[in-house]
Amino acid sequence: MTRIDAHQHFWCYSTAEYGWIDADGVLARDYGPADLMPLLDSARVDGCIAVQALQTETETDRLLDLAAANPRIVGVVGWVDLCADDLEARLDRWQAPALVGFRHLVQGEPADDFLLTPSFVRGVRTVLARGFSYDILVTPRQAGHVRRFVDSVADAAVDGRRLILDHGAKPDIAGGGWQPWADAIADMAQAPSFSCKISGLVTEADHAHWTADQIARYLDHLLACFGPDRLIFGSDWPVCLLAADYARVHDLIDAFVTRSCPEARSQIFGGTAAIAYGL
Repeated sequence: MTRIDAHQHFWCYSTAEYGWIDADGVLARDYGPADLMPLLDSARVDGCIAVQALQTETETDRLLDLAAANPRIVGVVGWVDLCADDLEARLDRWQAPALVGFRHLVQGEPADDFLLTPSFVRGVRTVLARGFSYDILVTPRQAGHVRRFVDSVADAAVDGRRLILDHGAKPDIAGGGWQPWADAIADMAQAPSFSCKISGLVTEADHAHWTADQIARYLDHLLACFGPDRLIFGSDWPVCLLAADYARVHDLIDAFVTRSCPEARSQIFGGTAAIAYGL
């Protein structure tokens, strides 16, 4: 069984490019493959998928260069301007097999229904038709539009499940928030072409005082809605370091799987990611 961490980041830190990072915090430094690989070894994880953190095509180039030099980076989720009139030409310049998909930081868009922007829908349909995946990053205020978005693009995927929800749509665990997130999850999970990363949850909880019991309610709901065969493990390293080290994040999900769906361990820790990203 190939075990995959399906969501992590690399960056060369600068205050100009990473304004969302506290300049005095743990994330305010470079993070590269040499930092991650020992953590993968300790958790017995074979490979990882590097996901964009900047909305530039240079970011995609940089991650592909890292993947070319590090075979354990089994995929790259990059960025491209999905609304661009020349999107086809922009995609043509990338031939690297490590490029498996794209993501846009929809969570930062002011419009709750940004996902339904016609030019954006057209762009996502274009990348899906080329065999790429698309990662959906939204907050609970935007989550109610995800089902309609998925229904509008899913048929463009050439080979099945290529739509992935990041971080379980970022529930407000720290504040004990439940609705409208819970209903939106139940609705979007009805789309069969859609998978969900159980990643990034510790940073939605109280960074200093979270417990596994606090997060369990949200994990159980994701499991009940998506089923074990559509859940995907991701560490969200190094962002997770705001709330937990790599081992603690891995152990949180490992304990959840042991408790709730041990028969799906190989799927959650790699098999479903391989399908969703066409690895």
